[in-house]
Formats: sequence, structure tokens, C-alpha cells
Amino acid sequence: MNFQKARDRMVETQLVSRGIHDRRVLEAMRKVPRHLFVDEALKEQAHSDHPLPIGDKQTISQPYIVALMTQSLELQGHEKILEIGTGSGYQAAVLAELAERVFSIERNPNLAYRANQTLQKLGYKNIIVRVADGTLGWPDEAPFDAILVTAGTPKIPQPLLDQLAEGGRLVVPVGDRLAQELVLVESGPEGMKHTNLGGVRFVDLVGKWGWEG
Repeated sequence: MNFQKARDRMVETQLVSRGIHDRRVLEAMRKVPRHLFVDEALKEQAHSDHPLPIGDKQTISQPYIVALMTQSLELQGHEKILEIGTGSGYQAAVLAELAERVFSIERNPNLAYRANQTLQKLGYKNIIVRVADGTLGWPDEAPFDAILVTAGTPKIPQPLLDQLAEGGRLVVPVGDRLAQELVLVESGPEGMKHTNLGGVRFVDLVGKWGWEG
């Protein structure tokens, strides 16, 4: 299978056709080898328009959702990003193509190890993966220019709001365990502005400020 052609087709049919217009995001999605972030048996499905299992009851998000969340951060290249929920590492790789540094937290040690191995093999030097409760954020590295949460939560964890820099953007799925609304939070001098980006369905964000495990 020609995976580059598959990525090009994915970008045109799933992203551009649905309104993903940020040139840098589209280039990153064309570049990052998505098939290397899924199991061998699923490689030929890696660019399909749906999530795929990555083990431990977790998933890799469908390409459109990855692109939508990434585009919503409006990255310029200089940012320090916090990602909550490393998963396979694919989203972190896309972010690393677009920002200066990515700090990614994963609560599952097995997933964190596999993701880190994949990212290292691909040569990413600007991603740090840590095993911890992502709902607490990463206080030692705060504030962050952008925060992206890849799991659904009943409410936005306060520590993440506290660790968002002024002028920063946070994208997080908020709702119940069956469905959520993707929310963009923009931090400004007048406070936090919330924008609903549409309905989504993610796995649970487990932790002190999320769902109980």
C-alpha cells in the first residue's frame, strides 16, 4: 500500500472537503505517517474516516477530528503546548510539526511507552511524554500557549484553565460519557471566552478533575 497516497487522499477527501483550511495543519497531516501509530493489522485502515482501537480500551481519533482540534489552536510555530491523553502519540506528532514544544501526559504506562517509542523512532525531539493524571496538568512547565485534551470530561478541569497563558487557546470535549461538545476556550484580558465547535464522542478523561477510573 502506498501510504503517502493514502494520506494525500485522506487530506483531500476528509479534511479539505469539510472545511479544514489551515495550510500548515494540512501539510502536517500529509507528512505524519499515521499508519505507524496503529497496530500492524490495522495499517491499511489507518487513513479511514473513523477512530481505530490502539489497545487498553483507547482509540486514535479519526483524522478529521485531529485536524479540527489542531486547527482550532491557531498555531504559529513558537508555542509551548500541553496535550492531555497521549494515546498512540499521533496527535502529539501533528502538534510537534506545528509548534516549538509539546508536553504530553498519558495516564496509561503501556500506551505512554509505546507512543514514546514510536515518536523517538520518527525522530521527534520536541515532544516530552509523561505518565501522570492529566487533569492536573503540568504545573512545572506552565503556562502553556495551547492545551489540547483528547478525552471527554464532565467539566473543564480547573488546573488546565489555570495553566493556560493569557492569549492561549484550549480545546476540550465536555459532556457525559456517551457524547460531548467540543469546546474552544480562549483566554483574554476580559476572561475566558467559550465557543462550541460541535458534537464529538471521546473516551473518558479519567482523573481527579475528570471521571473516576
